[in-house]
Amino acid sequence: MSATRRHVAVIPCRWGASRFPGKPLAILGDMPLLWHVHRRCQQTHHLDDAVVATDDDRIEATCRRLGIPCIMTGEHPTGTDRVAECAQHLQADAYINVQGDEPFINPTSIDAVSEALTHLGAGALAVNACTRLNDAAAVLDHNVVKVVVGKNDNALMFSRQPIPYPRNQRPFYLRQLGLYGFTQDGIGLFQQLEQGPLERTEGIEMLRLIEHGHGVRMLPVTDRGIAVDTPQDLERAHTMLRETSAPGEIT
Repeated sequence: MSATRRHVAVIPCRWGASRFPGKPLAILGDMPLLWHVHRRCQQTHHLDDAVVATDDDRIEATCRRLGIPCIMTGEHPTGTDRVAECAQHLQADAYINVQGDEPFINPTSIDAVSEALTHLGAGALAVNACTRLNDAAAVLDHNVVKVVVGKNDNALMFSRQPIPYPRNQRPFYLRQLGLYGFTQDGIGLFQQLEQGPLERTEGIEMLRLIEHGHGVRMLPVTDRGIAVDTPQDLERAHTMLRETSAPGEIT
């Protein structure tokens, strides 16, 4: 990374997820879920630092035991709001929200978001990675967020429902990854915006920018991992991990 450009990953982790309380400390292999995510950030080439952001003493204690940098924050409605608070204490040119439930996120995808942020043109405040969905069950799964993209590569809409609706032809579906990048100005503006009805209804934080008329640049990447939203997802993650050579080394 150039000395004139500093990009930092922030991994927001909270204890009280409604579908899976204590999820960041759930054991995958022989390490907590958050360790795997942090490990993936360490394997990148474009990041200068990676920290966990939490408001929970148990998560902070685990980070301290594992030697993972951790910032304690207040309570926030979303992970990106937590990232925004961290941005007030971490000087950087860009902040990349790597969600704490993405243990198999590809380091090259994180680097791609970092690189895209350096070329982010007018009309967009953030970069959000996405990947093509080929599993019909995942398309129907409300835990998997789908996105439709316009001609300018900006997101038109995110939803937990399958979008677009296949009325006249068979569409393809894109999964929104838990990987968002913001410039310093972008994360500051996100924090100032109020949650709108779409964000509150769907529970998808990037809808906040769209509802307020700001662009979210979608970046297609290759990703074969899964997000761990439920205990059932964790079982699937155990299977995926056993099929690889070592924890934290999934490609």
